[in-house]
Parts: sequence; C-alpha cells; structure tokens
Amino acid sequence: MKVSRNWLQTFFEKSLPSSQTLADALTFHAFEIESVENDVLDVKVTPNRGHDCLSYRGIAKELSAILNLPLVPHPYGITDVSLEPKTNALKVTIENPQLCPRFSAAYINGVRVGPSPDWLRTALESIGQKSINNIVDATNYVMFNIGQPLHAFDAAKLVEKEGVRALHVRMAEKEEKMLGLDDKEYSLAPSMLVITDGNTLGHSPTGELGEAVSIAGIKGGKPTGIDENTTGIILEAANWDGVTIRKTSQALKLRTDASDRFQQVISPELTAYGLKAATDLIIKLAGGEVAGFVDEYPSPQERRQVTVSTQKVNKVLGTKFSDADIADVFTRLGLPFTKTSEMSSHWAVDIPFERLDLVIPEDLIEEVARIVGYDKIPTAELSPFEDKPMVNANFYTAEKTREELMHNGYSEVCTSVFVDKGERAVANKVGGERPYLRSKLVDGLKDALERNVRNKDLLGLKEVKLFEIGTVWKEGKEVTLVCTADESGVAEKALGEESSDAYEDLPVSTTERYQPFSKYPSIARDIALWVSAGTTPEDVLATIRKAAGELLVRSEKFDEFKKDEKLSLAFRLVFQSFDRTLTDEDANSRMSSVNTAVEKEGWKVR
Repeated sequence: MKVSRNWLQTFFEKSLPSSQTLADALTFHAFEIESVENDVLDVKVTPNRGHDCLSYRGIAKELSAILNLPLVPHPYGITDVSLEPKTNALKVTIENPQLCPRFSAAYINGVRVGPSPDWLRTALESIGQKSINNIVDATNYVMFNIGQPLHAFDAAKLVEKEGVRALHVRMAEKEEKMLGLDDKEYSLAPSMLVITDGNTLGHSPTGELGEAVSIAGIKGGKPTGIDENTTGIILEAANWDGVTIRKTSQALKLRTDASDRFQQVISPELTAYGLKAATDLIIKLAGGEVAGFVDEYPSPQERRQVTVSTQKVNKVLGTKFSDADIADVFTRLGLPFTKTSEMSSHWAVDIPFERLDLVIPEDLIEEVARIVGYDKIPTAELSPFEDKPMVNANFYTAEKTREELMHNGYSEVCTSVFVDKGERAVANKVGGERPYLRSKLVDGLKDALERNVRNKDLLGLKEVKLFEIGTVWKEGKEVTLVCTADESGVAEKALGEESSDAYEDLPVSTTERYQPFSKYPSIARDIALWVSAGTTPEDVLATIRKAAGELLVRSEKFDEFKKDEKLSLAFRLVFQSFDRTLTDEDANSRMSSVNTAVEKEGWKVR
C-alpha cells in the first residue's frame, strides 16, 4: 500500500519525522517497506493485518504506538456513527447474511457532480490514483483513509416503485452477465455475489430475479454509474465474506482496491464509520442533503476481551518487563485494559473492533514484543531435548541419497515439473505451455546434461555428473524418484525409505561460498610453457591471471612433465563475460597479452 507522508500527517497533532524515519520505524516494528520515494512509502502490509492496516488510519495507529506520538481526537474523523435518520425511500434485502454480514446505505439528494478540489486530487494522485469526480473521489478517499470500501449508485438509474428503490444481495445465476464501470462485460457464476436492482424482476437469465448492478465488493455496474447528470445517489458501505470475494476476484481476473480489502476480511463495524465519513465529505464537496440511512445488520460483531499476565509475557519472551512496561505498550496501541489483580498482574484487554488478529494471549504478547522492539529481547539458548527428536524417513532418505551423490561428484539440479505430454493435466496452466505434470525425471535430466556438458571447461570438470530428486505423477499416484545422468547414461529409480538411526552421521557439505555465473558462452584456450627448474605452477598462474585480465574466469594446470633440466607446464584458460558473448578476437587478444607476459619472465611458449 502506498502511503503519502503529507496525507499521514493529517492524523497527528505534531509534525512527523522524515519519510525515511517513518520507514525505519515500520520496518523494525511492523511491516516491510518496499520503497521510499518523494515522501511516499510503499508499505508491504502482512496478511494478518490486512483487516486494519490497508488504510491510513491503521498505519497511523502503528506509527503512533511505535514513535509514541499522539493522534488527533476522534480516530475516524467523525464524532457520530449513528445511522440516523432512517429512510423508507430505500429498501435493502440480503439473501444470505453469512456472506453479507452488514449492508449500510445512505440516500443523498441534490448533489452536483463535478471536479474534485485540489487537495483531494493531490492526495489521491500522490498514491497513484486517478481523480474521476467529486463523488467517486470522495468514496476512494474514505476507503484509503479508514479502510472501508464504498460504492455510489445513481439513484435515478434504479427503478422506483411506489416511491421506493430497492437493492437486493444474492448469488449470481449461471450465464448471468454484467457490464462493469470499466466497460467490460463480465460473465458471472453461481458462486459469485451480486447486488441487484430489487425492482427489476425478470432481468436475470431465468427471468425470475432482478438485474445485477454491482459485483459485490469488487466492481460497480455501468448502468447505475455516476455521471455529470447525477443528482441523487445511494451510497453503499457493506461488509462481504472474504473467501467469496477472493474466489470471485480470481475467477474474473479482476482485482480492485476494494477486493484487496474485503478478501483480507474487515470488521462489519467499520461500515458505519465509512458511510458517515463519506456522506459528510460528499455533502461538503457536492452539496445535497441526506434523506436517510438504511442499515441491515442482523448479527452484530461481538465484543471480545483477551487476558494475559505479566508473568506469561516474560515467560514466553524470556524478558523481565514490569507491569508499567506492559501497560505502556497497551496504552500506546490504543488497547483499553483493566488490571484484574494487583498481586498476579493479570491484564484484561478490550479488543477494538478492527483488530481481528487479537484473539489469544499470545497475540497480545507479540504486540508487546514488537512495540518494545525485538532487539530489546535478550537471546537465550534453547533447552536440550529430553528425548531424541524423530526424523521423517522420507526426508532422511532424500538427504542421505543427496549427500552420497554429491560426495561422488554429482551436482543436483531441479528441472520443471511441467511437460508437453503426461497423465495428469494442470487445471491452471502456467502461461498455457506444458499443460501436464511430468511422469518421469529422465527427459528433464537428459536436457540438463546436454546443456551443462558444454560448460565442462568453465566448471573445471573432467566429467559432468548430475542428479535430481523429485516428484512425478504416474499411474494415478504421486511418487518421489531419484535420477542420475553422466556420460555412461541416465538411470532412474524410486526413492525408498531407510532407517534414520544413523542420522547424526549424515555427511554435510563443506562448501563455503557460492558465486553467480554468466549466461553468456565461454571460450577455452590452452597454453604450454617450458619453465626453469624451481618454478612452481602457482608462480606461472599468478603471471597468467594478471595478464589475462577480468575476462579470465577459470585457470588451472592440466599437464606437467620434465625433460632434461626443463619443466613443461600446460594450463587451460577459460574466458567469459557477464554482459556479452565473447568473440575469438577477444580471446586472441587476451592470449597475446599472456604470451607477452610469460616471455618477459623467461618462459618459452611451446
């Protein structure tokens, strides 16, 4: 989520520190920061906090706690969240309240659609949002500000019956279609939620239900969209089942800012805050007056309380925090609490409606740890296991086989599990290519061997030997195989299970360093020299490497013999570039420099 420092400042009484300081604070206590540019932070909100922190309000609360900076009064920018007065001019019905826990709406008359003021356009554009008009911009601003998505319908484009307009929430019908605000027609399925015009019976594929005017929680419909002629609007702030929204978004390949928030699951309590905030802003920007509200909320969210003791906090974290330390954290996080016992220091914390992630004592302990700072928690050795830990037999066999093959000079490769032909087709094909799962490892390993043999000199190998331990799908089963490939051929067999009683003796790789290799072809050259007695191969290689320059990526002796008082040494030199394909001229030029250098040392090129 992109977060503008200037927009964030509206939540604080005192001036905020620099954008980089804000980024560092969030990084060490809450979320990873993708980038900081032009006072805009790209915050990578973790999935467990998507319900409250995909909003400026959520990020502001985090920074308030981390930096101990007070927030402005009235946390959501409004003082009254009662949805009054009620209106009879709008009727809302919900087919399945489990999939739509709450549907709040406001009926507003007399609005004037036009461009947004500069402050609103600047705020939205700072985070990459395009300004559309004062009505739509207001709903987007509130969504980013406090996390509740909203949608505005043109009231005049909904059918009126006896002075009443109606919205109905139901599942879509098979082959039902809807034209979206993006001018694309979407084919819906019975697993998808839609909002329909409840006064238009006969407009569904079966002719029994109303016309779909919005894909719930994702995209509004074109027929009821806001335009320059709109004077009355129905403003919707609803709460939707996260799993249903996610599946619909994936099926339609339609991802929106609204769907991102609903699929993370947000509190139904937030609809009232979002609706009131958006209503107030729209009247401020576009005029008009509220005819009334509708609020369908059959099963209100229950208030929760979680208890934890100071003793448990310190036992889990290995710390010595005092009661005052823990009280300070809860206060900074805006978590109301009472101390239930002075002797045992038990805390009963009233969980704010938006913090859906705080469920058990360990959740509160994590809050203490991250706000105080993980760097303040001392390290401690783990106590030894009382019993010998169990080892998975499959894992042990794979590790033992892997280490034995590596010990014998084999290198491990991982080839693609996707192939052109096979027994099991892939439901969601990757790029439409290779639509089957492999039934053997042999083909992939043969291809890998052919490609790597060409790099034998570069790798400094006399022979390329490869292996793979991987899963295949054949005869209706998922099987793990081990396959080896070298100059003698390719062999494949099932990976059996062995006893793991010798696990402590499993050999471990002694590799100390890995380095990247170039994707461009290499060129090998050989050079043989007569050198005087007493000259070592290391002396010669030092001279060669210095003269060859940065294009020399590998050099080693491959032959040595004596004749009379002379010593003959032969070396293989491999040249390669990280940014281009070398030519023979490049290699010849390097070899010319090498010849000149060795001759200066008195060594004669054979």
